[in-house]
Amino acid sequence: MNKLSRKTVYKNRWMQVHEDAVRFPDGSEGIYGLVDKPDFALIIPRHDDGRFQLVEQYRYPVGGRYWEFPQGSWEGVQNADLEQVALGELEEETGFKAKSLTKLGHLFEAYGYSNQGFDVFLAEGLTPGEVNRENTEQDMATAAFTRAEITDLIRSGDIKDAPTVAALGLLSMSE
Repeated sequence: MNKLSRKTVYKNRWMQVHEDAVRFPDGSEGIYGLVDKPDFALIIPRHDDGRFQLVEQYRYPVGGRYWEFPQGSWEGVQNADLEQVALGELEEETGFKAKSLTKLGHLFEAYGYSNQGFDVFLAEGLTPGEVNRENTEQDMATAAFTRAEITDLIRSGDIKDAPTVAALGLLSMSE
C-alpha cells in the first residue's frame, strides 16, 4: 500500500488524526485513517515478595474504572527516553522508585489504526516514596496483587487494558 497524500483532520497536544489517500497493491485507491501518537512506557513493578503494583483509574473513552500496569508518556518532551519516562511514571503514579529497570520488549498499541507503540519495562528493587500525579490522575488508586490475583482480575473484567495483558505475556516469556 502506498500513501498518495495526507490531510491532518484533527490535532491536539496528545495526538494527530490523519486521513491518507492510499493506493492498494491492485491499483485501486482509497483512504486510511491514522491516529498519530507518541510512544509510551509501560512498567511492570514487581515487589521483592513477587506481588505486582497496579493502578486503577477511570478511563473516559470507555466510561469505567479498571486496573492496569502504570503507563504513560511525556507529551511535552519530544523523543523522550522511554526508560526515563518509565522511572518517572512509576514514581508519579505509584510513589515507588525502582533500583533496576529491564526492558522486556516493544509492542504496538493498536496498529490497525495507530502508529503508537510502547516499551515494556520490568521494575524491581522497589522502595516507597510519594505519588505525584497529574491533575487527570487525581482519582487514581494503587495496590499490590499476586499473579494469580491479576489473572482473576483479567477473567472478571476488572483488567481490560490490552497493553497490560500483553505486557504480562512478555513477562511470562522472559521468565
